[in-house]
Amino acid sequence: MSFEQEFEEEMNDDSCCVTSGSHRKSHHSDKVKSNLVTRLNRIEGQIRGIKGMIEKDAYCDDVITQISATQSALNSVAKLLLEGHLKTCVIDRIQEGDHEVLDEVLVTIQKLMKK
Repeated sequence: MSFEQEFEEEMNDDSCCVTSGSHRKSHHSDKVKSNLVTRLNRIEGQIRGIKGMIEKDAYCDDVITQISATQSALNSVAKLLLEGHLKTCVIDRIQEGDHEVLDEVLVTIQKLMKK
């Protein structure tokens, strides 16, 4: 089973956003958090590698290729989080009658599409 499939199962099981006044928080299972942190650690390593490439005067095209791969990895994390958010938090808030969440999601998607 791929990470995306595992993530989707985990997100559907027990993940939900909680809004308490102006404080909002997400609740992901330990497995989902661990998988996201693992991905982000890998991305952090990619960024350190890019920095090293620049310090060692690596060929520009090679650096750009690594930057592109890192951006893709970050976008993948964002897509997974957005999918989980839509399937849990957004649905819950709509069912509770909070339709303002749709405007929030549209703004978030616009931010992601600028990249």
